[in-house]
Amino acid sequence: MNKYLLGLVVTLVLLSGESFASNLTKKDSAIMKGEKNLLIAINTDNYGLKSSAAQILGDIKSKKAVIPLMKILKSSDDENLRIVAAHSLYKIASPMGMFAVRQAIRFDESSRVRKLCRNFYLDSEKQDIAAAKQK
Repeated sequence: MNKYLLGLVVTLVLLSGESFASNLTKKDSAIMKGEKNLLIAINTDNYGLKSSAAQILGDIKSKKAVIPLMKILKSSDDENLRIVAAHSLYKIASPMGMFAVRQAIRFDESSRVRKLCRNFYLDSEKQDIAAAKQK
């Protein structure tokens, strides 16, 4: 009786583990499809779509979005869109993206963009220092 019960429990655990793993795979697949669509949206001419996609890509910390966001930060004519791109790069926190934010502090034509990039960059540096102290 105990062996039968143990066998049943092991079987249930294995089956539930397989269904759990397949659910994770489905979820990961959906996230990847969503990220792919956002990367397409960030390259459109529609301002609202581009801005929303840039913000969401920062929220999900998409490493694939770093280069398109850097392109927006460097060459967009709209300062609000450049700010969204800088903020998303700050959220993603890749060294290459933060370098672009640092360059915008020096070279962006808008004082507002420069000021916000400076705030993002300094906060990033504070987080790096705090993380190093915890180690």
